[in-house]
Amino acid sequence: MHVLREKFRSSAAYARVAPFVIFVVLLFFQGQFGPASLYWVYLLRMLVGAWLIWEMRPFVPEMRWALSWEAVVAGIALFVVWVAIDPYYPQAKSSGPDWNPIAFFGPGTGVSVALMVARVAGMTLVVPPLEEVFWRSFLYRWFVRTDFENMPFNRFHPTSFIVTSALFGSEHHQWLAGVLYGMAMQWLVLRKNRLGDAITAHAITNFLLGIYVCRTGAWQFF
Repeated sequence: MHVLREKFRSSAAYARVAPFVIFVVLLFFQGQFGPASLYWVYLLRMLVGAWLIWEMRPFVPEMRWALSWEAVVAGIALFVVWVAIDPYYPQAKSSGPDWNPIAFFGPGTGVSVALMVARVAGMTLVVPPLEEVFWRSFLYRWFVRTDFENMPFNRFHPTSFIVTSALFGSEHHQWLAGVLYGMAMQWLVLRKNRLGDAITAHAITNFLLGIYVCRTGAWQFF
């Protein structure tokens, strides 16, 4: 842990990129150690993600949650858009089975309920800070200038705006919703000149999406 903190301290880019990369790499281990590992590796990812956020927090000052009416409206509206447009465009194929603890462990079991709670908590509290720091704080600004810390959050750069949003969308099966979402989050950062509102909006969308999946069984969104 001491070595990791020193690397975070010595490199602003490392502090913003390494946690996201570690978090994404762990995704590829889900389901690789038997069907049940789709679930227990997810729990491991969320615990590692939470630990990474704790370790990087002192060195990423912009990673502070901020509440505003724009963040709330964006978070709710983008949840509606994400679900509403889902049937109307071709999507990237999933590389594995849907994340569905009810089908695997049985409906109403303690394990399935605990896993759904953990999933919603992880996508609400862990995913937004890691993703927003990487995509909106680091990559958007780094595409414009390598000394990205000296670029203000409210500077609009059209090429970086489009490329970053497209790359963000490409990491989601619902790629079109992802692209639109990336654009909306970047707009929010530009408008507020800070990252915290995008973290909050991202958390609101993910929380609503998680509740929607748990209530309707639309597991493709997980």
